[in-house]
Amino acid sequence: MYRQLLGLRQLTRRTISSSARRQLDNTVKDKQKVFQEDNGVPVHLKGGTMDVLLYSATMFLTVFGSGYVVYELFSAAMPKKPR
Repeated sequence: MYRQLLGLRQLTRRTISSSARRQLDNTVKDKQKVFQEDNGVPVHLKGGTMDVLLYSATMFLTVFGSGYVVYELFSAAMPKKPR
């Protein structure tokens, strides 16, 4: 049992220490150029299509939620008449 655990320990050390790291390109400079250029686009929309979709969804939910709150407050303020 001890030999098996020792063999497993050596195997895990070998695979972790010998595995190559993935090299990622540093894209921070490119992102800074895109976000800092003065082209008239608001900064919250400069990220591309996904930013536009998230912004539109947020605005829709905000307007819809505000309208629903006003509707519910109005319906709570005006009680139904008994028949």
